[in-house]
Amino acid sequence: MSEERRVHLSRSAPDAYKTLDAFSKTVGRIAGEAGIDDRLKELVQIHASQLNGCAFCVRVHVDRAVKGGLDADLIAQLPTWRESGVFTDRERAALELAEAFTFIHDGGVADEVYDHVGGILSEDEYVALSWILVSINAFNRIAIAGRYPVPPRHAAPA
Repeated sequence: MSEERRVHLSRSAPDAYKTLDAFSKTVGRIAGEAGIDDRLKELVQIHASQLNGCAFCVRVHVDRAVKGGLDADLIAQLPTWRESGVFTDRERAALELAEAFTFIHDGGVADEVYDHVGGILSEDEYVALSWILVSINAFNRIAIAGRYPVPPRHAAPA
């Protein structure tokens, strides 16, 4: 089935999509109350979207990250965060949690991950990041299932 004929879930069931969007806004408020800044929030959402292969959500969250002051080098380091020295211990714990939530089907959040992340993040931060990851994984699935397009930003040179 072509992309043009694929069901677009947000348009086909707008009430459900609006509810998910409202959920996402609630999660964002909880994250702010827990001390999760926009930088950390965008880093985990970009990384989860990369892991899921959701080009649409990567684009959305990279744009938000850049608007929020993150630079291209930092964003480019996300796929290699374990080898990179540009992330704080707190960011590294959040990225590890992002991987655990994204690959939850591989045995859940392992005790080692839970203990390691819990030794760095507060319980409120862990809870807030967990909800952010539930939310972005849901959005990734909607965009991937609908094959939401990600066109080039500029026409390629002739």
